[in-house]
Amino acid sequence: MNQQQLKRMTEDKGFIAALDQSGGSTPKALKAYGVDESAYHGEEEMFTRVHEMRTRIIKSPSFDKSRILAAILFENTMDRKIDSLFSADFLWNQKGIVPILKVDKGLADEKDGVQLMKPIPGLDELLDRANERHIFGTKMRSVIKQANPDGIRAIIDQQFEVGMQIVRKGLVPILEPEVDIHCPDKAKAEEIMLGCMKEHLAKLPADAKIMFKVTIPTVDNLYAEIMKDSHVVRVVALSGGYTMDDANEKLARNHGLIASFSRALAQDLRFSQSDDEFNAVLKKAIDSIYQASIT
Repeated sequence: MNQQQLKRMTEDKGFIAALDQSGGSTPKALKAYGVDESAYHGEEEMFTRVHEMRTRIIKSPSFDKSRILAAILFENTMDRKIDSLFSADFLWNQKGIVPILKVDKGLADEKDGVQLMKPIPGLDELLDRANERHIFGTKMRSVIKQANPDGIRAIIDQQFEVGMQIVRKGLVPILEPEVDIHCPDKAKAEEIMLGCMKEHLAKLPADAKIMFKVTIPTVDNLYAEIMKDSHVVRVVALSGGYTMDDANEKLARNHGLIASFSRALAQDLRFSQSDDEFNAVLKKAIDSIYQASIT
């Protein structure tokens, strides 16, 4: 584990930029950016176009370490280069931004009001490659749709089980048990989830370091207690389908909770914008998310 990166993630101000749309969500992300499906043919061209978009974001002078702590990358992005450097090395060596890798393979079908992660075949080999590429940590997402105790416990059990596999490889996992913002009893689901998280935290080895990525809670400052746990590097929040303004307003009420936004970060960026326009729009988004993350 890179101790300089760990210190930055633990102590510095800022937020995490989520640039990790994968195969299923990439066409939607490109379309929002103004690149229609007619602009590419096949998966390889699609990933090339989305890498061009991410490269434009990362190389922008607005994408700066004074605001951005870390960036979450998709596996395909990790294996590509920005200028002459692999993406993670460019982020850290050129920008001072910590690289994180999305490792999950998507969601299983809903059962007991939740969607567990699909199996992650070859995870150990992927983590070995992540270490070779100088990745600091990982991220993996599952989704809670109902306040079902059995389903929620299954989600948290799975997140911690895979998380410890990642810890043993020397990486810092971000456990992401997202609670759907449309969950009928969202506050109850979050309360149940927090109880399960605390049970698992109490059993972790003393030197294990993890992060959590959560939906902005219905009850403000719900996660304040686990933020103080010695195992927890950071608790970060996803935008979850909220607009950037709504997400920022909710985030700012939760002290110590920082953003890890994807759609909200890039919602106003367009392929057709000049570099000056693009950089100005990105700076406005980054500044607003940063301000909401330092409350």
